[in-house]
Amino acid sequence: MRVRNIIESLMPKVGRGNEGFRERWLEEALLNIPDNSRILDAGAGTQRYRKYCRHLEYVSQDFGEYDGKGDNAALQKGKFDYGKLDIISDIVSIPEPDTSFDAIMCIEVLEHLPDPVQAIREFTRLLKPNGHLILTAPFCSFTHFAPYHFGTGFNEYWYEKHLFEDDYVKIDMCKNGNYFEFLSQEIHRIPSVSSRYSKSKPNLIESLSIVVLQRMLFRFSQRDQGSSEFLCFGHCIHARKT
Repeated sequence: MRVRNIIESLMPKVGRGNEGFRERWLEEALLNIPDNSRILDAGAGTQRYRKYCRHLEYVSQDFGEYDGKGDNAALQKGKFDYGKLDIISDIVSIPEPDTSFDAIMCIEVLEHLPDPVQAIREFTRLLKPNGHLILTAPFCSFTHFAPYHFGTGFNEYWYEKHLFEDDYVKIDMCKNGNYFEFLSQEIHRIPSVSSRYSKSKPNLIESLSIVVLQRMLFRFSQRDQGSSEFLCFGHCIHARKT
């Protein structure tokens, strides 16, 4: 335990900012939506972002079928509590009238949809003119919540094609993390992944090598000049329906 604590103390703070950055961005984006606006949390899951919608009329939607174990492959939650969902439906066929929402958010959901473009079309149907659409999705997504995992590669060109060519104007589109941060995030996973898939964990020399590698990635990330165009955690999108 003492050796592990020493190794952990040598580890730089790199590769761990994915979720924190996304939540800070989302909280700020939601604060820009006028009070009492009706917002749909599409693919709400456990409704973890309800807390940022206290000034809004919050409506949750999900298909409600994931149990935390899925098919027991890859990354699973173990337990999953949706709470009380307002709408249980397919995300591409939500039983609400046209133009019934002032805003829609869909956070880290697109990779779990067989047809994410069809979901965007459904959001467009549901949004009022000038309504807000808030999206995030991973750029590179490893298998999780299987068998409900269908895609990856949601980069800026995907959004330009499926949002901004036709129905939406861009308010904000920012990248979360960079190439070096992404590599660091996955290196942090090595002990758990190797334990599961190779029945082994890094020894002392290997653990120290990981520290050296992480310190290198921290230095490169501190000096980064645009590697997010190559790879990042994902994109954060705030758009307005035309």
